[in-house]
Amino acid sequence: MTTDIPLGSRVVLRYQLPPGSSHPMTDVIGVLESVEPVVVVRDAAGSAIEVEPERVVALKAVPARPVRASEIRSLELASADGWPGIEHAWIDGWLARYGHGFTGRANSAAPLGDRGTVGSLDDASPGGTLDRLREWYAERDRPLRLLIPDRLGEVPPGWNVSDEVVVMAADVDNLALPEGPRTTTVTDHPDPDWLALYRYRGSALPDFAVDVLNAVRGGTLGFGRIGAADSALLAVARGSVTTAPDDRRWVGLTAVEVAQAHRRRGIGSLICGDMINWGREHGATHACLQVAVENAGAQAMYRNVGFVAHHRYRYATEPGG
Repeated sequence: MTTDIPLGSRVVLRYQLPPGSSHPMTDVIGVLESVEPVVVVRDAAGSAIEVEPERVVALKAVPARPVRASEIRSLELASADGWPGIEHAWIDGWLARYGHGFTGRANSAAPLGDRGTVGSLDDASPGGTLDRLREWYAERDRPLRLLIPDRLGEVPPGWNVSDEVVVMAADVDNLALPEGPRTTTVTDHPDPDWLALYRYRGSALPDFAVDVLNAVRGGTLGFGRIGAADSALLAVARGSVTTAPDDRRWVGLTAVEVAQAHRRRGIGSLICGDMINWGREHGATHACLQVAVENAGAQAMYRNVGFVAHHRYRYATEPGG
């Protein structure tokens, strides 16, 4: 069967029932897992409904409901706990994080306070929010960098915008996850082999990156690896389980890396699925990750697992900063 709907999408499937049934056809809503040789949709109860293509009457994607600003804030706060840097501070409703300059998220300020509590950056007077943020980062020898999620704030006029990111999310029960024994070994801390394989934007990690990788606030960390102890690793990934203000438990995936020689073999999907299952064992009900807007390949891989775009954020720096 031919369809443009990505695997992992939430769909409604209408199909013909066998002759003699009480109705000629019926519907099922669930996650699309396969279209060949048969159409497979997993419903809310976890049952896989298999239908031969000739019995399919209609297959349509279910439009995603609008994401509320409060849900964006809640997810961003859970993600911030999973990647908090080594220092943080609340400044007039802005969550400022510092992590030796390693990664944008760990070294930027985001407007994540409750609605109405976030200080405006329009006022550049001494002692204002902007001045206090600048001072906090200057004390750590860093320039002020903002992380602005959709609907939670605006980029100040004239500031430089860069590095837009898609935040993808899913209910764990809606994801196509590996079944059976886990292939991935998960430990509490990354060992030298794990650190040697992981590349941040193509570069080897600086020594101080370990402090950022090992940081979590009020949650649990796991460092996954695929590969025998006496051979080179095939893949690594980091997982964090934290609780959002709306009480959802999120497993956040970060630092996913597959060895160059083993890419495009499904290993990335496998380690991500194993880490999500690890997160579920630690109480996670939802999963999230961040992907650069221009990384279409990674987004496609995560969509096939069942992730959908939740919101975006981008970075902003002052002119000349």
